[in-house]
Amino acid sequence: MTHAIKPATSEIVAKLWNLCNVLRDDGVTYHQYVSELTYLLFLKMMQETGEEDRLILNRPAKSKTEPTQDEAGPRWADLVKASAPDRLSMYEDLLRDYGRHGKGIIQQVYANASTIITKPATLSTLVTEIDKLDWYSVQRDDLGDLYEGLLERNANEKKSGAGQYFTPRALIDSIVAVMQPALGDVIQDPAAGTGGFLIAANNYLREHIELDGLSEAQQRQYRHSTFSGMELVQDTHRLALMNLLLHGIEGGIEFGDTLGEVGTRLPAATLVLSNPPFGTKKGGGLPTRTDFTYPTTNKQFCFLQHIYRALKPGGRAAVVLPDNVLFESNIGADIRRDLMNKCNLHTILRLPTGIFYAQGVKTNVLFFTRGKKDAGNTKQVWVYDMRANMPQFGKRTPFTRDYFRTPADAPASAIRDKFEDVFGTDPTGGSAALAKRHDTGDNGRWRCFTREQIAARGDNLDISWLKDDNAETAEAQRDEPALVARLALNELTGAMADLRALLEALGEDPDLALEDLLIDDAALNLDDTTPASAT
Repeated sequence: MTHAIKPATSEIVAKLWNLCNVLRDDGVTYHQYVSELTYLLFLKMMQETGEEDRLILNRPAKSKTEPTQDEAGPRWADLVKASAPDRLSMYEDLLRDYGRHGKGIIQQVYANASTIITKPATLSTLVTEIDKLDWYSVQRDDLGDLYEGLLERNANEKKSGAGQYFTPRALIDSIVAVMQPALGDVIQDPAAGTGGFLIAANNYLREHIELDGLSEAQQRQYRHSTFSGMELVQDTHRLALMNLLLHGIEGGIEFGDTLGEVGTRLPAATLVLSNPPFGTKKGGGLPTRTDFTYPTTNKQFCFLQHIYRALKPGGRAAVVLPDNVLFESNIGADIRRDLMNKCNLHTILRLPTGIFYAQGVKTNVLFFTRGKKDAGNTKQVWVYDMRANMPQFGKRTPFTRDYFRTPADAPASAIRDKFEDVFGTDPTGGSAALAKRHDTGDNGRWRCFTREQIAARGDNLDISWLKDDNAETAEAQRDEPALVARLALNELTGAMADLRALLEALGEDPDLALEDLLIDDAALNLDDTTPASAT
């Protein structure tokens, strides 16, 4: 069942998002706005959930002989009642204090936090508008949906550059449905982003298990030990923590580099769900982890190694990876062979193009289960082609869950040949489940290839057989001037988003005029007018 956002919640999401447009004149970018909004909403959500007693500051002692002191930190009501001129300085102080002296998740959310708001009137607009929203219409369990709705708006706004942190919801829900998270699973996402996979797994569990019927110890284990992950970008990490907290999950996602030594501290998992970042490691160097059998600068191959090594025997994984992981030779082929030895790589889902922030990226989902031994686990690989002859997805044709499954209310006569229909009920892809699958032949989307057939291909898993009329049409159109111009514009827009993000990371205003950054030539012309006799 797809998790739907209630109308009252959607209305507040829309109003909060529209506030960003009010602040655009102050040079606030979409991504900055969501980060700024997180600082404010965290205080408001603590008020709405009755958890303001957690807003504690642990001040350092005045001397070594004195203990540290706990004191109540500023709350939402304090910010609301502050005078407009004083509100901004109070806000700056609370960001600094919670980041330095907050306790637990409070400190993590506000770690290294700073505001990009410089005008008291701008902050007052935000605080006043947030406070007067109809929060009574949103139930406690819907606050997580509200926040995730904001994250999705941000991801869908191309100018924000945040799409790289957001996997399409329909894809996440489909993957989670076939992987069937269960109570007792240790669920990991080593490239957590804003926590989409972990939230979806949490939603699935809550829809299939009566959590209120669990013992206190079981509920504590569920909230604190079921979900784990890591995120490299601190701003994204704080968004993830907020997202999880509002969905009833405490912590879970660490701030750090999974491809560094800290990644070895992630707990062994029974289920991994992930969409690792594409590209090469920043700076072009090898990962600093020393436990990879096949060190490489390719981040996807490094994450893939981490994932199948992190699985407990019998543990299962679903991982979104680009096409090059399926066909790259040399070390790429070595890693694929290692994967197929250690795991049962039972299913590959070829995804449609254009569903991610980078339009040209072609992706797949690899489904595999860690074997009890480290050799000969893959006997056959089933490939579902969801790429050939699919619509061009976008605003006109949204990418929805119905492309993955036949609707439950479809007539009995409807052909059930979509991915979820044919995957089966065993999330581990066991031999009994695979025996029930039916190869649809050269004209169908669902094919089976033996391990021997794959070996004969040099362990190349980039397997396609359907004639893609859409690809031929795109090839014929690629030289049209208008299309070439649009593609160039798309590339430049992406580059601009990257440069804006870089300037923001450096603490600079990306909208500042170039003239304001240049040093006055006269200041550099120190000796040009000095008489020679003076030297």
